[in-house]
Amino acid sequence: MAKTVSFNLNGRKVSIEADGTRMLAYVLRGDLGLTGTKIGCGEGLCGACTVLVDGEAVRSCSTPLSAVAGKAVTTIEGLELDGALHPVQEAFLSHGAYQCGFCTPGMILSTVALLQKTPKPDRQRVAEALDGNLCRCGAHVRILAAVEAAAGKGGAR
Repeated sequence: MAKTVSFNLNGRKVSIEADGTRMLAYVLRGDLGLTGTKIGCGEGLCGACTVLVDGEAVRSCSTPLSAVAGKAVTTIEGLELDGALHPVQEAFLSHGAYQCGFCTPGMILSTVALLQKTPKPDRQRVAEALDGNLCRCGAHVRILAAVEAAAGKGGAR
């Protein structure tokens, strides 16, 4: 049953007429054109679809649209500020922390959530925080280095 769901998306209020049981990832990609949110497994297991909801990393492929009503949702497209990349995005670029790039948006958003809670995590805490984000290309060592570099540059912005 379609209803209007309103939420803050990347700093602006949006309202969408949709079935509240539709998964957020499909609304973001299909209805709102934000294709930076990737859909890998579609079951909340791989982390490719990770977005921030009120600052928490969530799997958008298993989050119903109704769950974000009245909340703030941030996608990879919403991280830049005044045309400048977020420090975590900069760190991923400078450390080559990607190969195919499919997992990168989810990894970056999980990292942002981590650094907002723990600005100076040790490597073990970083590994734990990113454990649910899968990278099939094997860029894990570069990803860990990028997260540590972002933490050193105030990546929590």
